[in-house]
Amino acid sequence: MPLADSRHHQMFPVLDAAQVATARRFASGPPRRCDAGEILFDVGDCDAPVWLILEGAVDVVRRDGLGHEKPITTQGAGQFTGEISQLAGRASLAAGHAGESGCTAIPIDAAHLRALVVGAAELGEVVMRALILRRVGLIEGDALGSVLVGLPGDAHLTGLQGFLTRNGYPNTLIDADSEEGREIVERLGIQPGDLPLMICSNGEVLKRPGNAEAATCLGMTPELDPEAVHDVAIVGAGPAGLAAAVYAASEGLSVLVLDQRAIGGQAGASARIENYLGFPTGISGQALAGRAYNQALKFGAELAIPLEVERLLCADDAGEGAPVHGLQLRSGERIRARTVVIASGARYRRPDIGNLELFEGAGVSYWASPVEARLCEGEEIALIGGGNSAGQAVVFLAPRVKTLHLVIRGAGLDASMSRYLVDRIAALPNVVLHTRTELVALEGDAERGLVGAVYRERDTGDTHRCDLRHVFLFVGADPNTAWLGDCVALDAAGFVTTGLDDARPGRTTSLQTDRAGVYAIGDVRAGSVKRVAAAVGEGAAVVAQIHQYLAAADDRARARDTATA
Repeated sequence: MPLADSRHHQMFPVLDAAQVATARRFASGPPRRCDAGEILFDVGDCDAPVWLILEGAVDVVRRDGLGHEKPITTQGAGQFTGEISQLAGRASLAAGHAGESGCTAIPIDAAHLRALVVGAAELGEVVMRALILRRVGLIEGDALGSVLVGLPGDAHLTGLQGFLTRNGYPNTLIDADSEEGREIVERLGIQPGDLPLMICSNGEVLKRPGNAEAATCLGMTPELDPEAVHDVAIVGAGPAGLAAAVYAASEGLSVLVLDQRAIGGQAGASARIENYLGFPTGISGQALAGRAYNQALKFGAELAIPLEVERLLCADDAGEGAPVHGLQLRSGERIRARTVVIASGARYRRPDIGNLELFEGAGVSYWASPVEARLCEGEEIALIGGGNSAGQAVVFLAPRVKTLHLVIRGAGLDASMSRYLVDRIAALPNVVLHTRTELVALEGDAERGLVGAVYRERDTGDTHRCDLRHVFLFVGADPNTAWLGDCVALDAAGFVTTGLDDARPGRTTSLQTDRAGVYAIGDVRAGSVKRVAAAVGEGAAVVAQIHQYLAAADDRARARDTATA
């Protein structure tokens, strides 16, 4: 049953008189009267407020880049417009206009909306649930949004679709070889080298866009104030970074989170996490990341995605308060913060295979999302790796494919994979386990894509070939620390070292690097436990240490001011 049917009363609740009175206290402006058909907000409008309807009705519709429009609902007195984008002041994904009898409504902008969901707990729960469910409803089924036109299996198209999907933005894929696809390409005068196209909901057409260009078109990326000095700048929006953002923002610190790709990090690509406390039936990495993202927004954290940090610019500590550190962005902008949390995780490890890059995104994948699962439906595939991430991917992909060859270097799965995954894989009839084996070559070309793979038995050196069009690589990860330069100390493997003791007895800042005010958490930290729960724990713990550091810095600053007065 579609979400709009099964949970309609939660998606579009009607507030009672007391709840309306409470909500009115958070209005950001006076009531507005609109005549029939008058637009309150349109697709793509940035900083569009939530509208609390006092009289009349508002017709809410969704629209794609090709101008197709479908109704979502008609809302009346006591109801409110918007979805999760309004909590962050991002571009609206829907449009609303006054109904036949017009309407009177009160605006609640992003800042006042966050104040409402935090300050009015019971009403805030109703509002947050509705905003989240509406975004889910927009993504569900035949939801309209950005239109992607390209050739299925194309690496650029797959990456773009994955970027939108992982960030929770509705999109529709049209095969460029279909009748509709050819018509669009011909009408726009597009050359084959311009594919894939992204047609944003406002009608803007992008040719072979990167993530940053796509995000700008969708209004995803906020405008950053170069003069602002944040209490905390967090680099990486995986479980560790998101946990730090939630706890820091909820405790009143000004927080900025940056990530070059999507929320969730590597965990966000997990099909199902079943050993995370509190979720006995499991939860997908994307769903877990989405919940954490919404929590961070609720408490006022600013999340800037996709923005890539090119370099950390560490300030010297002169002993007169907290130094201000800098983050140089790839876009040329600079961010300033009193503390920096390194939560950049790890990059997928790439086996030493000469032509690997040719097939990345076009037959070779480093994660197993629904996008990749659709591409290999009913086919014979291979998955390389024996860790928990590999096991989760096997369990997700196996029911969708003909045969899955699981290739590992070790003698078995028990040494590297959780028992519940080992047992589940053993029960899958179409999984063939190849032990003491490694991938040594890929076959194919740019025109045909991946057509085969060659494996070598480690004990005998014998090689054998298999016809394959899809290979999933889960062979570990390397720390994502190139952007740190010489600012903080790394261990021999490139992970960030922590454990600097505070000068005062009894105080320890075990997550602090050798640079004052700079911390490392999660997979990027040397000695960390590579588990989602451990990353979340470090994200929470680092906030207490940041409070200690900032309090001490403020004490030093006050002492200096007193001495010079």
